[in-house]
Amino acid sequence: MSTSLDAAAENEETSDGYHKSLGNRQVRMIAIGGAIGVGLFLGAGGRLASAGPSLVLSYAVCGIAGFFVMRALAELVLYRPTSSSFVAYAREFIGPWAGFVTGWMYWLNWAGAGIAEITAVGYYMHKWLPQLPTWCTALAALALLTSVNLLSVKLFGELEFWFSVVKVTAIVAFLVVGVALVVNGVHLGSGGNQASVGNLVDHGGFFPTGIGLTLMTFQAVIFAYAGIELVGVAAGEAKSARTMIPKAVNSVLWRIGVFYVGSVLLLAMLLPWSAYSKGESPFVTVFSQLGVPAAGDVMNLIVLTAALSSANSGLYSTGRMLRALADKGEAPAFAGRMSKRKVPFGAIAVTGVVYLLGVVLNYVVPQDAFDVATEIASLGTLTTWAMLVISQMGLRRAALAGLIERPSYRMPGAPVTNWLTLGFLALVLVMMAFSGGSSMIAVCSIPVICLVLWLGWRTVRARRPAPRISG
Repeated sequence: MSTSLDAAAENEETSDGYHKSLGNRQVRMIAIGGAIGVGLFLGAGGRLASAGPSLVLSYAVCGIAGFFVMRALAELVLYRPTSSSFVAYAREFIGPWAGFVTGWMYWLNWAGAGIAEITAVGYYMHKWLPQLPTWCTALAALALLTSVNLLSVKLFGELEFWFSVVKVTAIVAFLVVGVALVVNGVHLGSGGNQASVGNLVDHGGFFPTGIGLTLMTFQAVIFAYAGIELVGVAAGEAKSARTMIPKAVNSVLWRIGVFYVGSVLLLAMLLPWSAYSKGESPFVTVFSQLGVPAAGDVMNLIVLTAALSSANSGLYSTGRMLRALADKGEAPAFAGRMSKRKVPFGAIAVTGVVYLLGVVLNYVVPQDAFDVATEIASLGTLTTWAMLVISQMGLRRAALAGLIERPSYRMPGAPVTNWLTLGFLALVLVMMAFSGGSSMIAVCSIPVICLVLWLGWRTVRARRPAPRISG
């Protein structure tokens, strides 16, 4: 009897035509793992080297903003769970054009991140298979992840579950070891560096390179947090979204506090900030100082897993977004096609082709292409987060006007927290303009992106039939 009920639940369809195949275990782990990626495992080292211990403050501030974004998203999801998520909410509470912009900017976010991640997979594998060209392993990883996403959402959820288990286990292990090292004042490496709370201020103070450089790290930290909103997309294929989503979102704050802020805080206490570098994972740096022989290989495997997880999530989420856009005539019709397994294979294939072009581009252009891709991806993250916050403001206004019923699980402190979050996101964009390097390339691309979106929206509107006038 229970078996037939489970099968019925698995085959239950959403209003979008998807199967509700993701269980509580998978949704919860997707929510946890979505906030852990190469932004922490790989990128924190370079940011510690540039900003020093004050990077902890950057992660804390950006984490608070991310939490409010997630609470806004949760209220929207509980109002109406849907796999078109951000697109549907922006379209309903801001306007049709906002749904178009949100969908394509979220796609840009994952397209840029996916290009960077899938190329990183090839780079990491090169450590073990130096004779094999990097593009070969990147291509193999892309083929694997595309196949998984095309087969079924349940298979995606299971793979992402185990990816997240690896990442979370690695972070927890590091936290336990790191705390023990600091408490016991262990000396690391041959340089006589002692793990101590004093490392936070003993080497030039908490802001050794100035507050300005700390502010410059905001964009990179926002990119590190990109992915926490994935649970909103997964909600449309969750078996009991209204029960699971509040629990998943409530865990965001402690996950940010423990996994990100806690990890960076420990890194800053274990070694002087100047001991870290951009070219090496800070976790590898620490374990290498301990004299653990296999530390490099172990951390390389974990970073590889994080990159695969991010690319896997990107294919999943952009597939749902592109299909939602195609259903409204705002993306190529092919992107709206569904398989017999209720998988948007057309949209996944489109994103897979873009990832493939990214592998080619990163093969023929300098390594700076990775940084440019992540910077452009951040523009998509900022836009998506802003649209979610604005959409929640629209939901609140509609509820106050008596047009809809507002969920009991709500954005705390609204609308004040909405405006504070939007102001912070605007500050991050401004700081990108002053960061120079690849950030300037991303900022300079904003007018081009806006022009393309404007032309795209005009084309979409021109193709739609004029409304009939009755009478």
